[in-house]
Amino acid sequence: MNRSSLSRPARLLCAAGIAVVLAACQGRHDTAAAPQQADASPAPASAAPPVSLIPLPASVEHGEGRFDLTAATPLLAEGEGARTVATQFATLLAKGFAVEPALADGTGVAGAIRFAIDPARAGAGAESYLLEVAPEGVTVSAGDAAGLFYGAMTLLQLAAADDAGAVTLPAVRIEDAPRFGWRGFMMDPSRHFWSVDQVKQVIDAMALHKLNTLHWHLTDDQGWRVEIKRYPKLTEVGGCRVPAGDGGIEPSTGEPRQYCGFYTQDQVREIVAYAAARHITVVPEINQPGHATAAIAAYPELGSTDRKLVPSSEWGVFPNLFNTEESTIAFLEDVIGELIPLFPGTYFHVGGDEAVKDQWEASPRVQERMREVGAKTEMEMQSHIVARLEKFLAAHGKRLVGWDEILEGPMPPEATVMSWRGIEGGLKAAREGHDVVMSPSSDLYLDYLQTSSPDEPPGRPATIPMKQVYDFEPVPAALEEGQRHHILGLQANMWTEHTRTFERLQHNVFPRLAAVAETGWTPQARKDYAGFVQRLPAQLERYRRWGIGYAQTPFQVDATAEDDRKAGTAIVTLANPLGYEVRYTNDGSEPTATSALYAAPVPVTLPAALRAAAFADGKALAAPRTFVYDAASMLSRTDEQLATCPDAGRLLLRLEDDGPADGERAIFNTTIFYPCWQWNGADLEGVASVKVRAGRIPYYFQLAHDEPARRFEPARSAHGELDIHAGGCGGERIASVPLPAAPGADGFVDVVAPLAEELAGRHDLCLRFTGDTRPAMWVLDRATLQLR
Repeated sequence: MNRSSLSRPARLLCAAGIAVVLAACQGRHDTAAAPQQADASPAPASAAPPVSLIPLPASVEHGEGRFDLTAATPLLAEGEGARTVATQFATLLAKGFAVEPALADGTGVAGAIRFAIDPARAGAGAESYLLEVAPEGVTVSAGDAAGLFYGAMTLLQLAAADDAGAVTLPAVRIEDAPRFGWRGFMMDPSRHFWSVDQVKQVIDAMALHKLNTLHWHLTDDQGWRVEIKRYPKLTEVGGCRVPAGDGGIEPSTGEPRQYCGFYTQDQVREIVAYAAARHITVVPEINQPGHATAAIAAYPELGSTDRKLVPSSEWGVFPNLFNTEESTIAFLEDVIGELIPLFPGTYFHVGGDEAVKDQWEASPRVQERMREVGAKTEMEMQSHIVARLEKFLAAHGKRLVGWDEILEGPMPPEATVMSWRGIEGGLKAAREGHDVVMSPSSDLYLDYLQTSSPDEPPGRPATIPMKQVYDFEPVPAALEEGQRHHILGLQANMWTEHTRTFERLQHNVFPRLAAVAETGWTPQARKDYAGFVQRLPAQLERYRRWGIGYAQTPFQVDATAEDDRKAGTAIVTLANPLGYEVRYTNDGSEPTATSALYAAPVPVTLPAALRAAAFADGKALAAPRTFVYDAASMLSRTDEQLATCPDAGRLLLRLEDDGPADGERAIFNTTIFYPCWQWNGADLEGVASVKVRAGRIPYYFQLAHDEPARRFEPARSAHGELDIHAGGCGGERIASVPLPAAPGADGFVDVVAPLAEELAGRHDLCLRFTGDTRPAMWVLDRATLQLR
């Protein structure tokens, strides 16, 4: 939509500010009792554990006293590996606390921190470490450099500064080792591109969480993001797309505006080396045979269609597949062959997901090729290509990883499966003797929304709150004991179709990635969600110190109100998504730790204003939010406050507008299969009409075999109608008004629908737009009841 400004009406819920968070507190017990957590349960107890570490170590013993850490504290390290870790520790300490101790010579210096790689500790396991802090000195020891690095990261988390800036470490003995060898995070630059510096920021954050695998999704329908010297068009053509709608138009000229980006091979080497220095292995992904539009656009001879393709500005599942020719398999081998020297790790990911076979089924040449190789089905043809790539990779000392669709045909025994469509694929793979990385979309996709707050950025359907992420167990209870060793670990994925800025990426990832990290590292018997939530405020302080952006929404207060229009009153319900205690004021003052503690819904007389914040250990976790209620506001609902119609389909999305090309854009909650909103229990007493503020955005989705599920009500006039039904969408139509050809200059239009008759009492109002949703769809921004 074109607009000169975004004049979206003010929300009922107003909030702003930066979080004020709590540093780790010192105490005497490894864990402290905490009340039940919820997603709407009582708040954590105020007594913090003595070491608020994330992930929680395997074993912690508390001592007496503390160690004072200053710039004069000597760091002792023998050997290159130990000296490297000591230097990394000093650099991060300086960044977080402005205290930078230096390496010193000698072994018996008093009051020192000693880093040691001790071969005698090799039996404790890879990545394990021992950390001992006493008032007279500190020792971090491990059997390998990775373990020593993780010990240093724990030491960094132990550091706490008092009000004067003095840094201390509590006396403690920690013996620790990871539960899983694959503790991963997937970053997607194909949909939205991330700079070298931004990738490094993610790697730094992963290291602080003791994650050790970065899965780099380098190719997809929307962009090819890595230089291949033998095939330069992959980045010249495949590395650029024109975004849909106004976002793809240069405002000053009206010409197409391209969105481009790729990594040179030198930049890849730089990133891989940067990750390796932090004991993170980078696993590249080159997707095939599907998600190949950008590559086929660059080299049409690779495709299975005669239609000219361009890198897509749409999202979803596309029909465009690489063809099955020997020359195309050779192309894939050429690409992988150029990349293998850049990625020294063991694994190479070849995709394999969402490869819709329509083009192969319709192609006489593909069918002939299937007969040539003995493939009875299209899935067996895909398996033939996977087997060829597996042999190529094995010949170069690599192991193949693919999404769980590769299980649908014959699969090389050496292949590793990444289970994303739930855990069932992982169960099947492990029982067949394959290694598995658990990465189910139901629990570990961080582009899904994390709260129901109206402040959430654009995201994918449904909500995956913190507790759901934390509670995910990578080893299914149904898996036989003898096959459990095949579960290598877990991985969180961050797809970026709807993530246009790095700030939004950080919002989606943190702090949920902390929950993933604890599952990957901490022994299962030690995991405790209540304790994790209790330790989380200290982790937020670390994020602030080390420049990691994180979501404010889990630490804010949300509010809902039920009004009695005749009485001029309302009942306001307050809640924090993570169950922290909520305190509020009704006199305009800022809530403090001594303000009224929320314990039950608050009755108010309109007009009224409440300010509320969530607290832990007497400190506000985020800036307070202000909730204003008056007679007018109670007659209005935003799209976030409206429900999804029961028959509106399964794919609720939080979508961003297509314009302006730069800057802030409006955001809408809508279902793309059947756009429909429902105002449940709307009080229609004295209501003459309903005013709907609507926007219009491009329909930029490919649905593949889900296309038949897309529905819309046929238009009865040139541009469709706004229809309103009482009693749900199957009830009586009580209002209808024609829609204009386009929204106004600001990108919105106000449509007023007079009610056909006066209705008394409360009704479930169904609001929907008629007409095909392609090529553009109407979306609801706000609905307002207008009185007679």
